[in-house]
Amino acid sequence: MAKTPAQRKKEQRERDKLSAAEREARLLSRQLVTKLYHNDDAALKRIMARARIEEEQDMISRLIRGADRIDDDAEFKNHIRIV
Repeated sequence: MAKTPAQRKKEQRERDKLSAAEREARLLSRQLVTKLYHNDDAALKRIMARARIEEEQDMISRLIRGADRIDDDAEFKNHIRIV
């Protein structure tokens, strides 16, 4: 059954009352802490500049989602191959 506008507004008000930490806790699955080598960090900065993306998390999320959308196994393996 579809929600009424009143129900949607009530849920929005409940979400708006949550603190930033509570909102984040509801959305996060897990947190990764990663150490990057100099060359990997430089590569990340280059692709962020090419994509005009300023947040590392945003770039990493896009890379993960992009790789996830590659259906062809050979193309996927070629994409993640370390040369």
